[in-house]
Amino acid sequence: MRFPPTLRPTLILGASGRIGGILRHQWASAGADLRWQRRARPEGAEAGAQGWHVLDPLADPDALAEAARGAAAILCLAGPVPGGAAGRELSARQLVQHRDLALAALEAAAHVRDAGAGAPRVLLASSAAVYGTASGPLQEDTPLAPVAPYGLAKAEMEQAARAAELGLGVTLLRIGNIAGIDAILGGWQPGFCLDQFADGQTPRRSYIGPRTLADVLATLIRCPDLPQVLNIAQPGLVAMGDLLQAAGLEFARRPAPAQAIAEVQLDVTRLIGLLAAQPVPAADLPARLPVATAADLVAEARVLDLLPDSRSR
Repeated sequence: MRFPPTLRPTLILGASGRIGGILRHQWASAGADLRWQRRARPEGAEAGAQGWHVLDPLADPDALAEAARGAAAILCLAGPVPGGAAGRELSARQLVQHRDLALAALEAAAHVRDAGAGAPRVLLASSAAVYGTASGPLQEDTPLAPVAPYGLAKAEMEQAARAAELGLGVTLLRIGNIAGIDAILGGWQPGFCLDQFADGQTPRRSYIGPRTLADVLATLIRCPDLPQVLNIAQPGLVAMGDLLQAAGLEFARRPAPAQAIAEVQLDVTRLIGLLAAQPVPAADLPARLPVATAADLVAEARVLDLLPDSRSR
């Protein structure tokens, strides 16, 4: 799946994070006004790169609004994620930042609109974790049942965004597992162990490849009309064990505990219909969202150097 690279002017909040890194790589030749936000000044080769806006969205709303001026869209990826470089759990104070950062993005868009510069559409990165233990296929109108603190924080963010009532175009992106920055491929280390259920299967999840994710987000940014909620994944379920086997990463199995969730499947009918309705030049076909396979997901992650170093095996 390859969509045309040209993007509308876009402000990407939290661009120094894991998804932001994927987008910076994939959108490097997009030929658009891409404004990458981070809280600390970048180092090394990126320090002199164009398009960086170094600001704290929560502490400096005026600078955030200025960065958003003239943008057609604000893509908010900002917010702490479980694990991270230190493998730590997130505190309640950290988790509430998901809500606060989303509201800061909405307020910046409203400020730009009120100044007469046109309102950017706001796309907020949520997570499949908001569905929690709900049984699938999970549609966008499935009642939320988050269990883990991260899922609860994202659900709170969604509720706050819906309640803001600022008259803006807002879309909540419920993103499934992203190959290479997930807890399986991205979190693998020697001695890794997976749950195994009575049918012999390891946990199955909705996945999306990192390059495919970048293509999907680029297309959504260009869409003139978007729904309020959108699941983001490729069709089909992928077993975690199949992913590790495809990547050549060894793992053990253990009996799944009673509370383990065997399947989390996102219904992506809405996304498939939306993508199919977009004009795609013949040279960029096929444009359909491909069914996820372990081999293809691993290949995408490998191209972007997202797999564990083979020397750690």
